[in-house]
Amino acid sequence: MKRRIIMSMLAGATLLASTVLAATPAQSADVPPEFSTSDWHDPVTAAPPVTKPAGTSCQVTLAEAQFRDFTPYTGGYAPPDGCGDRWSKVVLRMDGKVKGRQYDRLGYLHVGGVEIFRTSTPQPSPDGIEWSVEKDVTRYSDTFRDAQDVEMLIGNVVDDTYTGIIDVKVTLTFYAAGKAAAQAAAAPPDQVLTLAADSTLTTPRNSERIVAEVYATGSGGGCEEYWYLTVPDSAPYSCQADDGPYREVQVKVDGQLAGIAAPFPTVWTGGWSNPFLWYVVPGPRAFDIKPIEYDLTPFAGILNDGRPHRIEVSVVGVPEGQVGWSAPVNVLAWQDVKRAHVGGKLTVHREGELTDSSTHTPGSEHRVDTEGGHRLTVAGYVDTSHGRVTTTVSRSLANSSVHRWTEGETVDGLDARWTDDESVTVDGRGPARTTRAQRTYTMDGTTTLGAGDRLRTVLTLGDRASVVTSQGGRRLAWSRLDDTYAGDATYTINVPRDQRHAVGTTSERYRLYGSGGCHDRALTTVQGVLTEDRERC
Repeated sequence: MKRRIIMSMLAGATLLASTVLAATPAQSADVPPEFSTSDWHDPVTAAPPVTKPAGTSCQVTLAEAQFRDFTPYTGGYAPPDGCGDRWSKVVLRMDGKVKGRQYDRLGYLHVGGVEIFRTSTPQPSPDGIEWSVEKDVTRYSDTFRDAQDVEMLIGNVVDDTYTGIIDVKVTLTFYAAGKAAAQAAAAPPDQVLTLAADSTLTTPRNSERIVAEVYATGSGGGCEEYWYLTVPDSAPYSCQADDGPYREVQVKVDGQLAGIAAPFPTVWTGGWSNPFLWYVVPGPRAFDIKPIEYDLTPFAGILNDGRPHRIEVSVVGVPEGQVGWSAPVNVLAWQDVKRAHVGGKLTVHREGELTDSSTHTPGSEHRVDTEGGHRLTVAGYVDTSHGRVTTTVSRSLANSSVHRWTEGETVDGLDARWTDDESVTVDGRGPARTTRAQRTYTMDGTTTLGAGDRLRTVLTLGDRASVVTSQGGRRLAWSRLDDTYAGDATYTINVPRDQRHAVGTTSERYRLYGSGGCHDRALTTVQGVLTEDRERC
């Protein structure tokens, strides 16, 4: 059989999160010889919880819904009473439960048309699972100050075979702004904007900083769901994509390239042919689909003319006419309250050549070697009430991978690495401030279909980042992230659930160190039992 048809079954609409919450269990030695056919531990990740300030808080329910199909939940939102209209933090929490049989699904949550939350779901046990996800949504405070329409959808299919109804409740908790909290927190944007139906945007004329965020996901079925495994059309593989697997998410302003980024290679909870890898511990970001951020401040002089400008998002490498990518956009604007109009100019636009090469080497083991990359530097100034401020944004992308497979794809492996390095320098009154971010994503795995239809997947995933902010030669803030997942699971395919005889071990260690503190947590599961949950900080 072709392995591709069971690589992942994530389907549905489009859905951001920060932490999957679960109580820390006691260390367990009661591990069964194979996965239970009816139940396993609820989903949990090693990511840090959202920190909450002390003081007054108010809670609002955004949505309560059961998703059985592709009908969105619609409702209304009203600002909370008792916590003012300026908050030190706003925290979103989604509580979910599902039981029976169901694929992994995607969903979104919009408030006033702004996408504030996007996540995927775990696959349930017959007896049922529960999980909770939290996210810091303070940046959307402007949206929350007024009554708004609410729309949420987790696209689902429920029938005689797929019985899992996804039951969710979403709340917002607002923490009143105390003086100390207000001084410590970075100011959220003054306005959160969405694109018009014709993909145009009109910014406030006094915008002095503009950032676009794009929730880019390859999903919804088809080969773009696991784009990192696609090969050139000339290679005999079940997923072909013109030139191969190189992908790049681009943003253009009025047709001019304004930002580039590497998409994160998310593995959903049905990915790599093996749901037993993900029942308890999902891969990095599977429940935390972070937006890609693009600093568009160099283009503020163009965007601030009071007229609509076209903002386009595209994914390089996707075959023409191929569906499977979703890329909703929010635009965040910080305004100069002392100016009615902030003028400026784009002064530098320097684009390197986009390289994208995939070479197929045929044989008893086919091989595709891919190398790709791109560079972009843009700079511009704005004339604000506090002087001229110049922003320079440089970004450099690189991707290398080796993909090997045998005839029939009974052995299929990938060793891939993506880097996305970015530097943003803001130069105005006083010493220039520079923030440098170096992001690295890795994927190293092999799926083998052996005798007796026993399918084994061994996989390691990495999400790493180093961020340093400096001014005048002095380091102001820094952080270093290393989120590593490893799994090894085997089961019998093409048989009923009670005949799969699945075994598997998974682990995650999430380390985040920096000027903001320390978080170091490790999880291990065996046959769906959580056997280790260790804090090291």
